[in-house]
Amino acid sequence: MSDQSYAIVTLGCPKNQVDSDKLAGTLAAEGMVATDEVGTADVVVVNTCSFIHEARQESVDTILEVAQQRREGARLVVTGCMAQRYGDELADELPEIDHLAPFGTSLAPSLPGRGDRSPSPEVAHSAAPVAFGPTRGSTDQSAGTVPDFDLLNLPRPAAQRPWAYVKIAEGCDRACGFCAIPSFRGPQRSRPIEAILAEVEQLAAAEIVLVAQDLAAYGRDQGVGERAIIPLVRSVAAEVARVRLLYLYPSDLSDSLIDTICETGVPYFDLSLQHVSPRLLRSMRRWGDGTKFANRIESIRGREPAAAFRSNFIVGYPGETEQDHDQLLDFIERTRLDWCGFFAYSEEEGTYAESLGGKVDPRLAADRLAELSELQDTITATKRDELVGSEVAVLVDEPGVGRSYREAPEIDGVVSVPQTLEVGMIHTLTVTAAVGPDLEAR
Repeated sequence: MSDQSYAIVTLGCPKNQVDSDKLAGTLAAEGMVATDEVGTADVVVVNTCSFIHEARQESVDTILEVAQQRREGARLVVTGCMAQRYGDELADELPEIDHLAPFGTSLAPSLPGRGDRSPSPEVAHSAAPVAFGPTRGSTDQSAGTVPDFDLLNLPRPAAQRPWAYVKIAEGCDRACGFCAIPSFRGPQRSRPIEAILAEVEQLAAAEIVLVAQDLAAYGRDQGVGERAIIPLVRSVAAEVARVRLLYLYPSDLSDSLIDTICETGVPYFDLSLQHVSPRLLRSMRRWGDGTKFANRIESIRGREPAAAFRSNFIVGYPGETEQDHDQLLDFIERTRLDWCGFFAYSEEEGTYAESLGGKVDPRLAADRLAELSELQDTITATKRDELVGSEVAVLVDEPGVGRSYREAPEIDGVVSVPQTLEVGMIHTLTVTAAVGPDLEAR
């Protein structure tokens, strides 16, 4: 099969990108060659997202788009969260799919000459919304058993960029009121530190971004203590120029973890806050409130005044009042986080929030989201303006584009740098201008 090619289309979060990298490694081991051109590939894999309604619709639209773009005879494989959560429905509604691969399922049956059925002769030309019901017929992850085809611990090729995501655990043990992820990703399953470090070495990247559904809970399921994340971070930091952590729950942000992050030279704190109203957070089955969060942020700034912060917030959760919204606006204005993402609440089957009353009109939620986004855009632009004239250490990701410790890859702004600077190296530059979320440095 040395002349056979594959293309992978990845949707959703960085954790999905890691899964795609692992799948790429298995396809390469089968003798296949990667291509970025969907229209020329022999096998096209769509790695789907199922987190919220918009993500599911994007997944469906992408599957149909790929079905139209693929060449005659090419096989369309669908994997990821949609295949896991809604496998039967996808098979029933989208005959364009040649092979469904839920978690723990090998892609081998999808390879040319080894397929389970022929490609559909017709390609649908409609991108009409598909309604999905409760999970049926997919591989069960709820028991936390290790699948035979274990993406978490599969090898992967060296990084194609100067940075790489590394998934340190799969699943989640929390029961947040709005989130269905534990129902199809299963309980938390942490990787051995030796396996993580081996992957870091294999990737050979200048920056490693550690990801998991509940990052700071790493190791709890292995019975190795509440703070196993700290020796892991220190070990990774000893191997690479930068280590960055994404998705930290505020209740687990201990003083020792804060100090460890600051010691790495990347004082970047991605805090999973979701809201600040005490009443709403209780309904979300989350810890904390705006006062606790603000105090923790100020404590971090006391240790490291140059610390950068990111968080995400849900807008329009059932029962959210104008007072709750005003509390969030006030928190955003007072804390001046560097980066924020705001998302309209999405009702998810099987979650606690699905049964709640007090649904917020989608138009009102959209208005609130726009107001928050406008405020945060102004804050972010102001904080970027404040950096003009300062020196920054920039990792060059590609010719003319880099990032300091303040910018996580793919989600934050970037730093425009001279085209002549070597990719994969860190250069000390002076910020000469700020344009919205981005900087220019020379």
